[in-house]
Amino acid sequence: MKLQQLRYIWEVARHDLNVSATAQSLYTSQPGISKQIRLLEDELGVEVFARSGKHLTRVTPAGEAILDVAGQILQKVESIKQVAQEFSDEKKGSLAVATTHTQARYALPRPITRFIQQYPEVSLHMHQGTPMQISEMAADGTVDFAIATEALSHFSDLIMMPCYRWNRSVVVPKDHPLTQVSKLTLKDVAAFPIVTYVFGFTGRSKLDDAFKREGLQPKVVFTAVDSDVIKTYVRLGLGVGIIASMAYEPDQDSDLVALDCSHLFESSTTKIGFRKGTFLRGYMYDFIELFAPHLSREVVMQVQACGNRAEIDELFAHQELPDL
Repeated sequence: MKLQQLRYIWEVARHDLNVSATAQSLYTSQPGISKQIRLLEDELGVEVFARSGKHLTRVTPAGEAILDVAGQILQKVESIKQVAQEFSDEKKGSLAVATTHTQARYALPRPITRFIQQYPEVSLHMHQGTPMQISEMAADGTVDFAIATEALSHFSDLIMMPCYRWNRSVVVPKDHPLTQVSKLTLKDVAAFPIVTYVFGFTGRSKLDDAFKREGLQPKVVFTAVDSDVIKTYVRLGLGVGIIASMAYEPDQDSDLVALDCSHLFESSTTKIGFRKGTFLRGYMYDFIELFAPHLSREVVMQVQACGNRAEIDELFAHQELPDL
């Protein structure tokens, strides 16, 4: 059994059983990958992939178990490389972060600027996607960190830590009737068409839950993943916008009014997650602390020592999170 063979089956599974695409990504030949997979299966005495002719059709039950262990082995190999890099040059390397548009646009610019100033020789890569895609990228090792509000809890192999709390604002044009309401109610908001986030993005579930508890069925006429897009369509008169409060910028959005609605919706918590067993280099600990100052290296190491998610939750049970 060779490490290369484990990498081949892992990458083939990641590329939806497309051997050609896997070969391109690994800069090798398709026949070479197919041959090594067959050699591994012959050695193990089981098939990792079921086939129809020359095409792979699915991962076998034995293959699923083998891939799980292979993923752990490849992660350990990567950790060994990270350990070596840390001792050879602690200020050089790379860092990949997956997050949503809202985090990338409004929460991350300042910590990333400071990080680049502190570590100019660390290449930083940002991936944007849905919360589910972000979580998957962290779980399979594509990125080092996932930063999101939704979906991270669905992945048991991720270590998650709370970063900050945030709530929402209703944004409307200056002459909108809601600007005359002294204290908004959900009924006030539901009386108008609503423009907001796609379900599964930026705490959208908390918004839907609030209306449901009040027995209201708001008319959501337009959804987007991008706060700036939502504000654009509010300007066009499509409806009232409900966005993360951090996404309202007084200077740039002076034609709009942001109405506080934090009393209407439960606050949401943005978390940072990384895969269990990941070796964190020194600059990775520093990135976490720049993004969430209460998550010092000592605290993160305590989290890494926790045996399960319940222990992590207990560690932060009495932590007063900052509001953004």
